[in-house]
Amino acid sequence: MVDIRATLYDGSFHPVDSSDICFKIAGSGALKKGLTQGQPILLEPIMNIRVIVPEDFTGDIIGDLNAKRARVLGMNPENGMNVIDAQVPQAEILRYAIDLKSITQGRGSYTTEFSHYEETPPQVSQRIITKRQAEKG
Repeated sequence: MVDIRATLYDGSFHPVDSSDICFKIAGSGALKKGLTQGQPILLEPIMNIRVIVPEDFTGDIIGDLNAKRARVLGMNPENGMNVIDAQVPQAEILRYAIDLKSITQGRGSYTTEFSHYEETPPQVSQRIITKRQAEKG
């Protein structure tokens, strides 16, 4: 969760009936109710990725990035290699080293860094929610 703020506007303390755990339970319940009524959205981390590949593999790499829901920001030739800059959801590139090695026959490299959070597309959100509910049983 990001950018959340809560304000307690009513409450009381009684030395016999009040305890630390009671206030934690009440806070947890209030948070759950607020999230249900607040129409939350799922956010996913978006990473900046820079992929350096031989020119022969550029088309294959751009196709692979597009399949991973990436936004290609630019491409620059550099010493017989192409440098591709893109933004891609982190979940899509967790195993990118294996994919890149396979596509470029081990001749490509990449770096990533966190960029920002973005709303998860509805079909991805629904898949995540369904999987989570199945895990709860």
